[in-house]
Amino acid sequence: MHNRIRTMKTDEISQVQHVAKTSWNSTYDGIIPADIQNNFLKTAYSDEQMKHRLKSSLFLIAEVNGEIVGFANFSPVNDIGQTELGAIYILPEHQGLSIGTDLLHEGLKLQPDAKEVFISVEKDNDIGKHFYEAKGFKIISEFEEVFDGHLLQTIRMVLKVR
Repeated sequence: MHNRIRTMKTDEISQVQHVAKTSWNSTYDGIIPADIQNNFLKTAYSDEQMKHRLKSSLFLIAEVNGEIVGFANFSPVNDIGQTELGAIYILPEHQGLSIGTDLLHEGLKLQPDAKEVFISVEKDNDIGKHFYEAKGFKIISEFEEVFDGHLLQTIRMVLKVR
């Protein structure tokens, strides 16, 4: 298995949209109703939004044997060294193979000024929660938020990098 992490190109948007939909549906089945997931995915991963993210943030993809199987999206580092990991998703059949770890490490390497990485994760997203805890993220707050009319229990976490 040949694994490669690199920045995303515009002509790969549809492949990343596939990863987003597949991993979201798998991750949030039973947590977020399917119609709310689909509404979110249509908006957040539209062609326009994806092109905007490519221009304004660090968008990495993970390839295995030439197939895009995951991605991570980091906001730019602010003037006090904080960055937001807005998304990290891996196709279910490729989870547990260090691809998420590789995406996280490459994102940190490409943002040498980052001192803290923040992430928000749904409390019932056990796979995501355990991944971030294993990487050293610490819980800094828990709160309820309304997501397209659906109440979520959100955990805010931070990783101190430097």
